[in-house]
Amino acid sequence: MHPMLNIAVRAARSAGSIIGRGFENIDDLQVEQKGTNDFVTKVDKEAEQAIISKIQQSYPDHSFVGEEGANIQGNPDFKWVIDPLDGTTNFIKGIPHFAVSIALLYKGRLDQAVVFDPIRNELFTASKGASAQLNGHRIRVGSARELSNTVVATAFPFKQREQLDNYMQSFSKIFAQVGDIRRSGSAALDLAYVAAGRYDAYWERGIKPWDIAAGELLVRESGGLSTNFAGDNDPMHSGEIVAANPRLVPQLVRFLK
Repeated sequence: MHPMLNIAVRAARSAGSIIGRGFENIDDLQVEQKGTNDFVTKVDKEAEQAIISKIQQSYPDHSFVGEEGANIQGNPDFKWVIDPLDGTTNFIKGIPHFAVSIALLYKGRLDQAVVFDPIRNELFTASKGASAQLNGHRIRVGSARELSNTVVATAFPFKQREQLDNYMQSFSKIFAQVGDIRRSGSAALDLAYVAAGRYDAYWERGIKPWDIAAGELLVRESGGLSTNFAGDNDPMHSGEIVAANPRLVPQLVRFLK
């Protein structure tokens, strides 16, 4: 395992321990509202700090950006992009589907990735050019050639409901083509599931870099492709993503452009 990936795994497990303890005591959670349908808990904040502290023990000069406010300016060549608890609403409601997401950008390009599901103890990892793994076993995207009979995942624009009409037009077209659609509440796990071949594809609009950074590298290193809705190869900075095997992405983009 790449040394920096090894540190990221330790950081993810540290955060996962905090999240697990919090999940056992969800009745005692203090929940704050950051924006429309956007929540944060003390667990989110503690998990983010645990991740940063663990990584800084080995790499004190690196930069960090995180969903819960982390913005540490260090060596610009190494930037960690963190979502300490992707799926906070699930967590608050006691739905056991959420994850820690950690990615490293090296000179602006995705280099290392970890998505950790602390409830199922599933650890998805990837290093650039070295494949993606689930609990140490290599994973691959699905092999579907056509959308028919596929199971795909998405997320509704619950924070930006003014986009609902446009979204539903695309949703209706895609729904007519696929076998079924899932909406799980965690972009990080959706992308990890695409990488593992559990979902055939995933698309979403209105997302932040920390939502998808780690998952995007997982998909790439498992043989998949990720683009924005126009088919361009920069989803992390466009706020939208389509991820699947290389045969399915163009078929989905056709309905999303």
